[in-house]
Amino acid sequence: MRTATTIEASGGERWSEQTDFVVEAEKLGLDVCWVAEAWGSDGPSALGYYAARTDRMLLGSGIMQVGTRTPTVVAQTAITLSNLSGGRFLLGLGASGPQVIEGLHGVPFARPLRRMRETVEIVRRVLDGGKLSYSGAEFRIPLPGGEAVPMRLSMRAEHRIPVYLAALSPAMLELTGEVADGWLGTSFVPEGAAGAYFTHLDNGLARSGRTRAELGICQGAEVAFAPDEEALGAMTATRKKELAFSLGGMGSASTNFYNNAYSRQGWAEIAAEVRERWQSGDRDGAAGLVTDEMVLGTTLIGTEAMVRQRLRVWREAGVDTVRLYPAGESLQARLDTLARAIELVRETDDGS
Repeated sequence: MRTATTIEASGGERWSEQTDFVVEAEKLGLDVCWVAEAWGSDGPSALGYYAARTDRMLLGSGIMQVGTRTPTVVAQTAITLSNLSGGRFLLGLGASGPQVIEGLHGVPFARPLRRMRETVEIVRRVLDGGKLSYSGAEFRIPLPGGEAVPMRLSMRAEHRIPVYLAALSPAMLELTGEVADGWLGTSFVPEGAAGAYFTHLDNGLARSGRTRAELGICQGAEVAFAPDEEALGAMTATRKKELAFSLGGMGSASTNFYNNAYSRQGWAEIAAEVRERWQSGDRDGAAGLVTDEMVLGTTLIGTEAMVRQRLRVWREAGVDTVRLYPAGESLQARLDTLARAIELVRETDDGS
């Protein structure tokens, strides 16, 4: 398995701290660093800077939100970052949700599936280097009724740019299998992944005449090492609060893809009640409903032996890139956790 992580440029105590983390992570042997933007710092600006500070590691947008940029701007950004980095860029796209797209950017979230499909189609046409002419339900280029004629970019993509889609819903998972090079997943329970995720991915792959081996599977989880049962209990309790936010506070009042994903993996009743309590303002009550099983099933938290075993399960489930979110109160602590996690992944691959 390849090793990866996801950061947000503004996520550290200092902007420079995240840069230090990226540089040191490359030295540790990390294969991929995805850069998020969510509702914080934008991804492409940071990716350009990190490209200048690294030499080997792949860098990906994890994710650029479809709807906040035109498809042509997405393609221009991807080509620029790929050329600047010497072919080390991965284009990660996602629909986000109505709270961010409408609440922050002020553009409609409607028809995210169709918008994603057309965005990928347009991006690929731009990457091919020809004049762009596209007539879809969401995008029409050139804009009809004016004087414009089809254009091509004045630059070319010098390297192949893989497209990864962040997907949780069945329909978006099918689209990922059909049109993408890879899947950026989360809320992943290997034991329940077949029905919740892989069935839908495989349906899309079948439509494109491909197999699972032709789709990159990148899954992420927090990683933390507990020296004993007492420490593990404290770690689990902290993660319960974070998971309650995902189940109850992510998205809008009616749209929460994380909640839906956990529901499809066997926790529908708990997920619904967590969401109800969270939205009513009972945050502690919501966290109290999250079980140890939910936390340990969707993270890489535990003793070294526990984490090693979970990595084997992830690999057997089909994950080829494990995205590590290392725990730690300081930069050095996060790097120490990441270093040990990378070693465990390598040991798992070696069969030890």
